[in-house]
Amino acid sequence: MARKKKEPDGGPGQPWLNTFADLMNLLLCFFVLLFAASSVDKAKFDAIAASFNSTFSIFSAGSTAIGDGILISNGVSQLNELDKYINSMGAMAENDQSAEEFDSEENLEKEKLAGSIDEVEAAKLEKSEQLAEQIEEALNENNIADMVEIDFNSQYVQLSLKGAILFNSGSADIADSIVPTLKKVGMILEKYAQYEIEIEGHTDNVPERSKKFANNDELSSARALSVFYFFVQNTNLDPAMMKHTGRGEYMPIADNSTSEGRDRNRRVEIKIYHELSNY
Repeated sequence: MARKKKEPDGGPGQPWLNTFADLMNLLLCFFVLLFAASSVDKAKFDAIAASFNSTFSIFSAGSTAIGDGILISNGVSQLNELDKYINSMGAMAENDQSAEEFDSEENLEKEKLAGSIDEVEAAKLEKSEQLAEQIEEALNENNIADMVEIDFNSQYVQLSLKGAILFNSGSADIADSIVPTLKKVGMILEKYAQYEIEIEGHTDNVPERSKKFANNDELSSARALSVFYFFVQNTNLDPAMMKHTGRGEYMPIADNSTSEGRDRNRRVEIKIYHELSNY
């Protein structure tokens, strides 16, 4: 019996090699077209892609044209916009850097401003302290330091007189016993007549029951006005440089639940401003 002749490789005995070779050719053509897409006219490329789609159903998961497909069309458009994206990212980076530099300059200006404000406040406080020392020395020289409390802040120097020694209960008439002391206070104030002087009346929180005043607001205002008139009549102070206000019971400096606290809250305060107060 004759031996069967062996068929060469790639012949009818191995048909898958032919199919594989066709597939490779198709894939090669496909990727060559993709590579050339960036320089080929878009209309021509769309026509070729549509031809491939109708013949081989390459874009069966997308649309029928390369311009509308999901994968290829989006990819090509993103590649075309890549340079714009890179440029925009660079512009954003430059803007971020400029913003950081602006913030740094703004913070530096704020620090300088805060430093200037601190220097002004320090100068104002120093001026008030000097003024308070001068007034305290004058109070000691006139032997009335024990009757007048003195305090200060960056805006003014404050003299405080107890209402119990200035007025009788429920009255805005200055007591005769305090007149000599008040005259000495007026003489001290005359040394600072160029400054603005404010007179404030204060009361405790006990309701006012006199027939003359309806409440503590009226009583405190009347007492401040009485001290104002006293200085106008007994000193050379300019009324235009003085003002008077009644603060009622709303600014206590002690506990109103005790008799000692209420006694401290019934007071008249004289505030002396200086040339740095309004800065």
